[in-house]
Amino acid sequence: MAVIVRPAHAADAGFLVEMLAEAAAWRPDSPRLSARQVLDDPSLAKYIAGWPRVGDHGVVAEKVPTGRSGDDRTPRRLGAAWWRFFDPAAAGYGFVDATIPEVSIAVHPTERGRGVGGRLLAALLADATARAVRVSLSVEIENPAVRLYRRHGFEVVGEADGAFTMLREP
Repeated sequence: MAVIVRPAHAADAGFLVEMLAEAAAWRPDSPRLSARQVLDDPSLAKYIAGWPRVGDHGVVAEKVPTGRSGDDRTPRRLGAAWWRFFDPAAAGYGFVDATIPEVSIAVHPTERGRGVGGRLLAALLADATARAVRVSLSVEIENPAVRLYRRHGFEVVGEADGAFTMLREP
């Protein structure tokens, strides 16, 4: 199997909900939320409800068959990264302003530490650069992903409630 990163489609909405649940429970000992719990929590649902809205953009990492003997023939989604614009009245955790979309990213727990998150982020940021779009995100200070975001050019622009708001210029 080979890993590819492709654009996210409307048909990926359910998977993006699953990935949002993973992002919310990034600590290994955190309880996992169901898709229903994610969608019933307004502070989380805003990141995915109605996917895709105008301006939404995302990518999905998949393991796909290479055609070699022994490969499973079914692609398997490994993780996703996406951005969404927010209105100041309904801002997300990493909100900077209405012209800057906020990034969400998660990788299936069994695939973490294998470079999938870096590939997702690189693909999403290449799209942001091509569109001259600045992007922001929120990450808890003790989350190891802070290092990944810094490697990809994000800089801390705020801190509140144990989390950084980070911004990346195109």
